[in-house]
Formats: sequence, C-alpha cells, structure tokens
Amino acid sequence: MGKKEAELIDFLRRRGGLASYAEISKAGFNKALLKTSLKFNRISRLDRGLYKLSQGIAISNPDLVAISIKVSKGAICLLSALSFHEATNEIPKYVDVAIPRGTHANKINYPPVRFYRFDFKVWETGIEIHEISGHKVRIYSLAKTVADCFKFRNKIGTDVAREALKIAVTEKHIKPKEIMRYAKICRVDNIIKPMMETIL
Repeated sequence: MGKKEAELIDFLRRRGGLASYAEISKAGFNKALLKTSLKFNRISRLDRGLYKLSQGIAISNPDLVAISIKVSKGAICLLSALSFHEATNEIPKYVDVAIPRGTHANKINYPPVRFYRFDFKVWETGIEIHEISGHKVRIYSLAKTVADCFKFRNKIGTDVAREALKIAVTEKHIKPKEIMRYAKICRVDNIIKPMMETIL
C-alpha cells in the first residue's frame, strides 16, 4: 500500500469508515487512487458516490450516517428518529427521512429509505444536529418526533405514536408543553391533548 492510499484509509477511519466521493475528492484524493483501493478491496462502494472501509471499523448508526451524506436536505424522522431516541420497540425497516416539500428525492439503493415531504416550516422546526462517527446528522428532537408521528399516524400506526408519547413523557421526561408546542405546528394538538391528559 502506497503512502497516498494509506492517507485515504486514515481519512476514512477519521470519518467513521464512511465518506462520499465529494468528501474524498475535497480531501485531495483522486479517482485513480479510489479505483486502486476498490480493486484491492481496501474500500467498498455502498451506493453511487458512497464509500466505506472494507474492514476494521464499526460505525454506530451507519444507515443514519449514510443518509446524512446522501441527502443534503434530509432530516431523520418518525420511526428512525424514535429508534435513535430509544422511544419505541419497533425496528425500522427503512430510514425515514423528511425533506422540504418541492425538494427532489435522490434515488438511493443503500440504505432502504422512505421519504416524507414536509412543509418548510414543519421541516425546519425541531431539528437537532448529532455527531455520529465524525458526521453531522440532522435528527428531529424527541418532542418534535412525537408530534410528527401523530401527523403521520396513518402511515406508522396510532399505537406506535401513542407509545412514543407515553415513553417521551414518563421515561424520557420530555415536558408536555414542549410536545404540545410542536403539536400545534403540526396541527395535531387536538389529537394529542386528550391522550396527554390520560398520561399525566
């Protein structure tokens, strides 16, 4: 392995083992070097423009990191956000991603993804930035996620939304007024309020 290839491997390690072609190129590594590393199985291609180290590193939440790289205006939402916040027993089959209405959704082969289009005000509200293995990942706060789950209850199930509300308030100690603030933005306050009263 040459010096430049060793530098590429080190770069990927610092990025949690995962990086886009744009990030790799910006760091000063060319296509020829990438092809050599692919040929010798030092790195592998997960999807168009997305590369990972073939071995030697375990990244936490690799699907969320991959989406943060592939979808520049995406925010992790609904079941995927609940799972991240440990507020559901459901295991997501897809990465749920919110994008602003009118934004083009790229075709993604990895990981399996389900896009939701939010009005811009709803999309921009409640986003937190979490650093995962050196990558900044947009994920909705638990309070906002609960409100979103009620808004999309026909897609994810009312039982899932109700359970998330209960866990958020009783186990995660999220203040009810914080959930209700997002519920008003999502126009589900009339649905959440009576359920909240049975929990308190």
